[in-house]
Amino acid sequence: MDSVTQIVLGAAVGEAVLGKKIGNNAMVLGAIAGTIPDLDVLSSHFTDTVTALEIHRGFTHSIVFAVTFGLLFGWLLSLWDKRASLKEWSWFWFLCFVTHPLLDAHTTWGTQLFWPLDLRLAYKNIFVIDPLYTLPFLVFLILAMLQKRGSIKRRKYNNLGLIVSSAYMLLTIVLKGISYTKFQSALDHQNIDYLALDTKPSPLNTILWTANVETKDAFLIGDYSFFDSKPIQFYSHPKNHEALGNLREFDKVQRLIKITQGWYTVSEKEKGIFLNDLRFGMISVDPQAEKYAFSFLIEKTGNEVTVTEEEKDTREAKKLLTDLWERIKGN
Repeated sequence: MDSVTQIVLGAAVGEAVLGKKIGNNAMVLGAIAGTIPDLDVLSSHFTDTVTALEIHRGFTHSIVFAVTFGLLFGWLLSLWDKRASLKEWSWFWFLCFVTHPLLDAHTTWGTQLFWPLDLRLAYKNIFVIDPLYTLPFLVFLILAMLQKRGSIKRRKYNNLGLIVSSAYMLLTIVLKGISYTKFQSALDHQNIDYLALDTKPSPLNTILWTANVETKDAFLIGDYSFFDSKPIQFYSHPKNHEALGNLREFDKVQRLIKITQGWYTVSEKEKGIFLNDLRFGMISVDPQAEKYAFSFLIEKTGNEVTVTEEEKDTREAKKLLTDLWERIKGN
């Protein structure tokens, strides 16, 4: 999830583990630990687009990383601060590291928690930024910070933050299940034959949900708000995979397709061939639009292929927020 959320989670976990022994340092170090796994984004400055995508939420979001660097940081901190033992410091860093990918696993991108196994956990029940998850959590953390070290109120507020945020996460799973059955019923009612159904929340909320539906030659996209009064409609987006031609034979293209897990369409534009990753939806509440959140230009130069992510227009993002609010209120 977003950096603020991971900082809050890390700080709360740090306080729960060592707050009594090291005071506010537990929150500070926990907040730092909450950001460390996301340093993998720096890989985009040193590698190509496809490799950076493969690295993102890979090793640094794994149990292997949490154990290895938990022990390393634990040993280093035990040399510096004797208020906690090596075991306590190692446990502190491990929990701060491992809760980061456990939270990220609930988002659409997911995490490779069991790296090096080629398995990505992605429950897709919460958007990467969700104020209803983060803000109450942050409020309780601040209230805990204002209390004296080791006080009952401090521990109470910190625990409430962890409990309330976890309860909301469980609620999003329930909401995903309800929305899934709604989409399933709509497909059955409309006699639509499909191969796969994938659902996810729209940006910043868990009231409006989006469905990607795979059919033989196209993907259908539809949305559903819990305030809707009209039937769900699905709009076709042709796969157009054949447009890749011999580009499909190149290693980078095959790896990019693997990253999308097969949820992609191909667009032919003036600039060239674009591969659109459908997993993250569109920068529009209109299911008929072709403004995808992640779209990659594939260009061939000689015997090499380059993959470049299409830049996003900030004006479209601002319009999305306005349209999103209207769509959440129902159709």
